Amino acid sequence: MNERLKVYEDKMKKTQANLEGELMTIRAGRANPNVLNKIMVDYYGSPTPIQQVANVSVPEPRMIQIQPWEKSMLKVIEKAINMSELGINPTNDGSCVRLIFPELTEERRKELVKDVRKKGEQAKVAIRNIRRDGNDAFKKLKGSDVSEDEIKDLEDELQKLTDKAIKEVDKAVENKSKEVMTV
Repeated sequence: MNERLKVYEDKMKKTQANLEGELMTIRAGRANPNVLNKIMVDYYGSPTPIQQVANVSVPEPRMIQIQPWEKSMLKVIEKAINMSELGINPTNDGSCVRLIFPELTEERRKELVKDVRKKGEQAKVAIRNIRRDGNDAFKKLKGSDVSEDEIKDLEDELQKLTDKAIKEVDKAVENKSKEVMTV
């Protein structure tokens, strides 16, 4: 693959990876520890992911259990979850924090699917912006030692990369939508 294209392909892959990460944080009926990925707790003055201060497990399909390695972290974890956008009240039994996920209503599932599609659209826009930046960079090569045919080939290859990346995004969005709508 041409070195000039590699930069844009890498950017598109990063955009896709970012989307995958975002989709993992959307809960689909069953408990998924990834919903905690963006929640940070104050651990001796520095923001730290919950997974690095506690053991996170899924003992039942709709429950996440968080067992901190230090008892003093119980209240801190509980507070961080309450302040997050998770929308679930944690229960603290003195040794661990439990998150019970309610069954999703049909209406809530449809909202989540809309959210999934919106994130997919944002990823597609980002990919198209990468394509535009690439095409602009290739147009600036005119007049240098690169022929117009080579520039045209670069633009065609970049379009193929864009189409492939957008197909991947559509597939990821469709899979997550099915997962959310499955009762």
